[in-house]
Amino acid sequence: MKGETFSCPVRTTVDIIGGKWKILIIYNLLSGIKRFGEIKKLIPGITKKVLSQNLKELEYDGIVKREAYSEVPPKTEYSLTKTGKKLQIVFELLCKWGEEYMNEDKRTD
Repeated sequence: MKGETFSCPVRTTVDIIGGKWKILIIYNLLSGIKRFGEIKKLIPGITKKVLSQNLKELEYDGIVKREAYSEVPPKTEYSLTKTGKKLQIVFELLCKWGEEYMNEDKRTD
C-alpha cells in the first residue's frame, strides 16, 4: 500500500485495515505487545498462514512493528507503531457502536 495515491480517505482506511483479520489483529495489539502465538490464541479461526500474511501487510503499511530477538528459542514480538496507535479512537467508536447495536431493538427502525 505504501506509495500508492489515494483519493478517498475511507477507501484508504479500508484498504489498509479492512477485513476481519486485520481489524482483530489491531484490536488485540491495542492492549500491548504480543507474540505470534498469543495473537493466534486471541483470534479463533485464523490460520498461521493468514495471521503471518496479515501481520506482514500491516508491518509494510506502517501499522505494526515486528521485533525479532536472537534467542533460543527464537522470540518475535508485535506491537502497534505510532501510526497504528492512532487507530485507538476508531476502535473505541467501533466498540461503542457494536455494544449499542447488540443492545437495541432493531425491529423499531
